[in-house]
Amino acid sequence: MRKKISGTASGPRLCVFRSLNHIYAQVIDDDLGHTLASASTLDPEIRAEAGAKRKMEAAELVGRLVTKRALEQGTAMVVFDRGGYKYHGRVKALAEAAREAGLKF
Repeated sequence: MRKKISGTASGPRLCVFRSLNHIYAQVIDDDLGHTLASASTLDPEIRAEAGAKRKMEAAELVGRLVTKRALEQGTAMVVFDRGGYKYHGRVKALAEAAREAGLKF
């Protein structure tokens, strides 16, 4: 996937990783090699709320949180990197929540 998708300063990469129990999202500028914003179900801000919800709903919380943090950094446009996962389930829920919260990709 990294051969085709690369994040730049004007359009960083929104990278998703999902494990069996948790989901993680990062907004990465590949030119500089910096992570601009990140969120996961283990984040103290949403950990209690995400733990009480189903995995799909927790992914939506992560999508909204990473969008909020990216917008605070001044990033509104990203390139979506699904990390080799199919675009359904938790990955789709995170992406849709990020779009609804104001991130464009």
